[in-house]
Parts: sequence; structure tokens; C-alpha cells
Amino acid sequence: MLRNSQTDWGWPSKLLHWVGALAVLVLLLHGWWMVHMAPRPERFANYLWHAAIGYDLLALLVLRLLWRWMNPVPAMPADLKRWEVLAAKAGHFGLYLLLFAASLTGWALAGTFKRPMALDLFGLPIPQILSAGNRALHDFFEEAHLISSYLLAALVVVHIAGSLRHHVFKRNDVMRRMWFGGATDVHRAGAATPPASAKSIGS
Repeated sequence: MLRNSQTDWGWPSKLLHWVGALAVLVLLLHGWWMVHMAPRPERFANYLWHAAIGYDLLALLVLRLLWRWMNPVPAMPADLKRWEVLAAKAGHFGLYLLLFAASLTGWALAGTFKRPMALDLFGLPIPQILSAGNRALHDFFEEAHLISSYLLAALVVVHIAGSLRHHVFKRNDVMRRMWFGGATDVHRAGAATPPASAKSIGS
């Protein structure tokens, strides 16, 4: 299925979700490692690689939002409490906000090094937001990138916990339908004609 429906995500949405999730996980773990563990002579090479992935993640985020805008969002289970729906909406909004905050502050930071980081993973040139060697702005965006990344990591943990709660305790298809196997036939049939009050949320 290419496009989303009221009961399931299309394969482009699933692909964008999981490729983005993998990129975020790699960036968070690699970012922590290169700041705290990488030998100093090797750090700049790691910074280059980190920035390259970050540029492509930002492009992926824009593509994902455009695809979401062009597609319906599958309805959430109708038996969810209001606070659960509000928490899901707030969580997804926070994820997008922090993903953009971490990506954009990282992009700005990359231009302030003496040697700007101006290539993505495919070797494509990336224009820099700030000029090289601006130490005051370097320190500001380094701190902003660090804080937004730690907040993002915390919210990712909450997001995973919420997904597992839906799967293990609520026993609904919220998590299952993001897998490429999709929702189960029983749940799909039950949600084929959702009531007018059915709740929905983005991926």
C-alpha cells in the first residue's frame, strides 16, 4: 500500500519512519561517544561524519512532513482516554520540534569550525548558515545542540515506552501497524469504518 489509510500506514511512511529512527539513534549514540570517548586527534573526522548524517536527517524530516501533509493519518483506537490522545499529540509534536531544533543547531554549529563541515553523506555540498571561526556563536550553538539532543534522547525513550505500552498492555495496533506487516486483519476489520469521533495522531 503506497498511501496511508484510516487503518494503516503506507510503506513510504513506514520507510521514512524507520530510516529516520535509525539515523536518530546513530546520531544520539555517536554524538555522545565522540564528545566523551573519541580520542582528540580523531574527533574532527567524527564531527564531519556526524554532520553529514545530520544534514541527510534534516532532508528526511522535511520529506516526511511533506508526505504526511499529503496523506491521511490513521485513526487511533476509539477507546483511548482523552489524556492518552493529548499525550500522544504532545509527544509527537515534541519529537518533531526537538528533531528540527537538534538538526538546525547542529547545522549552524558545523559552519563555525575553522574548517566548515559542508558535505552530506553522498558528498553533496551543503551551504553553511554561519561563517567559519565565529567563536561566540560556536559556543552558543554547541550548547543549544547539546541541550536539544539530550531532550530529544529523553523524549525518544518516552516514545518507545509509549509504543510498547500500546502493544503489550493496551493490546492494540498502534505499534503493529507501523511495522511492514501492518495491522492485524481483526483490528483492520474493526477499524475499517471508524466512528466520527475517532481520534488520530501523526507518526
